[in-house]
Amino acid sequence: MVRLALVCSLVLYSAECNAFGQSGTDTQKPRPIDAEYRKFDELASFLRARNTKQFAIASPKGIDEGSFVLLGGIEQWVTVRGQDRDNTVLLFLHGGPGDVTNPWAFALFAPWEKHFTVVQWDQRGAGRTLRKSGPKVAPTITVDRIVQDGIELAEHLRKRLGKDKIVVVGHSFGSIIGVLMARARPDLFLAYVGTGQVADEPRNYGVAYNALLNKARAVGDPAAVDELTRVGPPPYKSGEGFGVQRKWSNAFEGADQFLSGTIGLTLVAPGNSVQDLNDSVDGQMLSGERLVPQTKLMGPKELGLEFAIPVYFFQGAEDFTTPTELARQYLESIKAPRKAFVAIEGGGHFSVFMKSDQFLKELVSRVGRPTVKP
Repeated sequence: MVRLALVCSLVLYSAECNAFGQSGTDTQKPRPIDAEYRKFDELASFLRARNTKQFAIASPKGIDEGSFVLLGGIEQWVTVRGQDRDNTVLLFLHGGPGDVTNPWAFALFAPWEKHFTVVQWDQRGAGRTLRKSGPKVAPTITVDRIVQDGIELAEHLRKRLGKDKIVVVGHSFGSIIGVLMARARPDLFLAYVGTGQVADEPRNYGVAYNALLNKARAVGDPAAVDELTRVGPPPYKSGEGFGVQRKWSNAFEGADQFLSGTIGLTLVAPGNSVQDLNDSVDGQMLSGERLVPQTKLMGPKELGLEFAIPVYFFQGAEDFTTPTELARQYLESIKAPRKAFVAIEGGGHFSVFMKSDQFLKELVSRVGRPTVKP
């Protein structure tokens, strides 16, 4: 899977360079752009058709659906995939804001589909949901509205799939939506699992900065030490400081290769096209503009301290984006029937994807039992 993602990314890069005559050592007259991209599209189409066959749900009790569901007054894109309808339903809440996983997670979540019925949802203002509604929905893109959309989706899934309760897994921004859904309607959920868990937004960048600087010094990386020291700790007067933090958090978490690979996976995913990549970018821009200001002051009290369902955090042992230390402190302050903090060794902010095998083992162990409605 990783090699496929890297190959696709390299092919895309090569096509772009050749199409615009930026190959460096190639002195030949470049071919027309249309011809280059037509060749690339043929390759992407071939890989897409191959992946459609390879990742098809063929089991008699399986399910593979993708459709628009009316949530909060607009149609929103939802996919449902699993090898056995009797398995526990798992609703995955993507991060971002607006960073949909539907376009590229087909290969990563395939092993999960043996144990769970995996539901992915392009949230309001993101992905295919944004394509369907258009940007006119911008005024309705609020944290509260997305939480209510998620609750409506959970109710729909219970009826559609015949389950009493479902599991909700929230990643990064999705972890904000997830804890608020779990607090508001615990009757709908078997458990909440957070990863890349947002815990204390007012403190987030300051704690992340200190962790990054300590990491840079520990591994002896002078470039990282110099850049982080130059911009200093937050708050920042410009976007440069945030850019430096993100640069080194991705570097120390090993996320750069993974994030680039998702571009290739998007282009070769079953049923996809380049439009899905464009939708993702558009959704991240619009959603970030609307939602980031709404979450800046969210700390443990705003996220919630008392839960009526089990709460688990599967956090990368070295998450420099939503710091591991803050997630651990947040869970310690929570009251819940059961709770556990699981450190994913060798993982960072994207452990749910980059360490998906470890993540899956924890899911199966803690929440992977069937929940059929009586």
